[in-house]
Amino acid sequence: MTDACSEKEPEDRVIVVSGLPRSGTSMMMQMLEAGGTEIVTDGIRKADDDNPKGYYEFEKVKQLQDSTEWLDDCRGKAIKMVSPLLSRLPDDMSYKVIFMRRDLKEVLASQNVMLKRLGRQGANISDEEMIEQFDAHLHEVMGWLADKHNFDVLYINFKDVVRHPHETAVAVNRFLGKTMDTTAMGNVVEQKLYRQKSRESG
Repeated sequence: MTDACSEKEPEDRVIVVSGLPRSGTSMMMQMLEAGGTEIVTDGIRKADDDNPKGYYEFEKVKQLQDSTEWLDDCRGKAIKMVSPLLSRLPDDMSYKVIFMRRDLKEVLASQNVMLKRLGRQGANISDEEMIEQFDAHLHEVMGWLADKHNFDVLYINFKDVVRHPHETAVAVNRFLGKTMDTTAMGNVVEQKLYRQKSRESG
């Protein structure tokens, strides 16, 4: 791990792990780190019951609207950000985006469990309305990504990672054009952490 992007690697593109909250982005960051990719994180948000292996967040990501110069030193490294922030990335750089997809009922269930543990309340709307909002956002951001020539995107399903971690590791390694340790990547995935399964997921 690194708490700053201080040293450049040869690769030109910034690796971005994105998706809705609770969609498996932290798990993918763990896989990349295990495979040998340098991770950009500050460790401010500590591991807890919801993410026992850590959140892999970097506070500067939330300030992209005000400051982006630090991204130049993140080329070839992996950084995590929720999907609504992707549009704040500057157009004069290129990105490899690993976009995590997850059953929206599972996303909502996982989010509700986390909020309950933190003693917080979610939005004052029904689950059905929230899922509709999630779905609309995903369609919007995926359409936006399709039109961006400086974004290369690989969509990964959370369920596939859990059920087939080593196959997923190989696909991610191929997408990034790296020589990562795919065995180590697959080994970090723990099926016991697949909680809030939808009925369709078995």
